[in-house]
Amino acid sequence: MAQTGSLISGMASRYAGSLFDLASEAGNLDEVEKELARVEAMLADSADLRRLVVSPVFSADDQLRAISAIADRAGFKGLVGNFLRVVARNRRLFALPGMIAGFRRLAAEARGEVAADVITAHTLDAAQQAELRQTLKAVAGKDVVLNLTVDPSILGGLVVRIGSRQIDTSLKTKLNSLKLALKEVG
Repeated sequence: MAQTGSLISGMASRYAGSLFDLASEAGNLDEVEKELARVEAMLADSADLRRLVVSPVFSADDQLRAISAIADRAGFKGLVGNFLRVVARNRRLFALPGMIAGFRRLAAEARGEVAADVITAHTLDAAQQAELRQTLKAVAGKDVVLNLTVDPSILGGLVVRIGSRQIDTSLKTKLNSLKLALKEVG
């Protein structure tokens, strides 16, 4: 199973790298990144679109027609529209979220930034985000772009991922550790 996941992430990275190279040559990295963020938001907002992307039931032609219609209606022209069509034609839509994440990493790296995925129990205000960004910049040595996610199940604290490093200061993890320690004692 882990091998399958790494094959998918490797394939997603190759597609992201190709799109990044094309966007760099065309000089429109920012525009492509914004359009990919819109695609990502559309995926998050639509269960039907997610089903189209991940379901093997739809044929390549069905996926291509649907993605073409969606791209046209959403105004995705140029690189992103063509990219979505190529991905659909090649039956790789299931890896689209990984491709978007890979493109975002490459774009951030080109700007001298590093992305940090941050999970919090509640929404952070602007001052808290700025303080977290500064703290992570001191650790990473680069400007940090925060990808914030709210997950109330962690109860409190933060879970931060920068590259392959993870810092978990969530209350949920601390309580689970305490629970295990108490089981060992008793």
